[in-house]
Amino acid sequence: MKAVALTRYLPIDDPESLLDVTLPDPTPTGRDLLVRVRAVAVNPVDTKVRSPKDKIEPSPRVLGWDAAGVVEAVGPDVTLFKAGDEVYYAGDITRPGCNSELHLIDERIVGKKPRSLGWAEAAAFPLTTLTAWECFHDRLGIDPAGAHAGRSLLIIGGGGGVGSIGIQIAKLWGLQVIATASRPESQAWCRELGADHVIDHRKPLTEELSALGIKTVDYIANFVDTAAYWDTMADLIRPQGRIVSIVETKTPVNVTRLQGKSAGFIFEMMFTRAMFRTDDMQEQHAILDAVADHIDAGRIRGTLRDKLGTINAENLRRAHAQLESGHTAGKIALEGWG
Repeated sequence: MKAVALTRYLPIDDPESLLDVTLPDPTPTGRDLLVRVRAVAVNPVDTKVRSPKDKIEPSPRVLGWDAAGVVEAVGPDVTLFKAGDEVYYAGDITRPGCNSELHLIDERIVGKKPRSLGWAEAAAFPLTTLTAWECFHDRLGIDPAGAHAGRSLLIIGGGGGVGSIGIQIAKLWGLQVIATASRPESQAWCRELGADHVIDHRKPLTEELSALGIKTVDYIANFVDTAAYWDTMADLIRPQGRIVSIVETKTPVNVTRLQGKSAGFIFEMMFTRAMFRTDDMQEQHAILDAVADHIDAGRIRGTLRDKLGTINAENLRRAHAQLESGHTAGKIALEGWG
């Protein structure tokens, strides 16, 4: 099968940072699906894993954690899918990624592909969708049925991949959404997606919110930089409010800033369920199916902004470079094999 892989961890402008390779076809066992990949999307995790380091892989390593395709075959213990089913999923960072023509994936973290979407549009959803849903429901405790409607949520980084779907999920659940974005096109994108307010994260957020008559918020979701916004988040979170972040911190933060408010902080990592084979691993299957229904009913719109051609090393290098520029709104995807 065709695949795009790496053996060395190099800057993305190096033509050997990602390579076109041919690998053996995999065989499904257990609860695995063998998926013929039709489209993939690219996320910051791809660039972080690929980032330069002094390491050489003994065999080609395939990246990629967003895909849509058709089930080619199933393992003997599979119960949720059958050959011929159209699916979409994010994957498992402990296993080979989806930048290959054929890919093995545990059925418990796979959803039915939205019927109303093309392959690239569907591939743009899973990782960011699971991340945002888990941030809001599993980490912040927000009820998808609307029990917390009217409460306020500050999304730091509203224009990116997670923010783009996060705004829509939060509005679907009845929240008041304040999103941050700096560039005019990113601000317009956030408004298109339904944000009630859009503020500039290059300016002091306390002042930006104060201008809206908002002093504190019920929830904060940080999709940009944990340490850089730590003190600001501590100031803006209401007493007994909750903060979630998807970004690791490389510098210490003063957690006692939250103590007086009895405010909570928690990390979200979309790969946790698959990495640790948690008892509730199949929740990701349920989330993806629920979101597919919302998409097909017209309640959630696509977040794909750039389609960079077919799946090959050259186009994936372009996608990585675009993400590393820090000026990407929405998602980037590739479709077909070339």
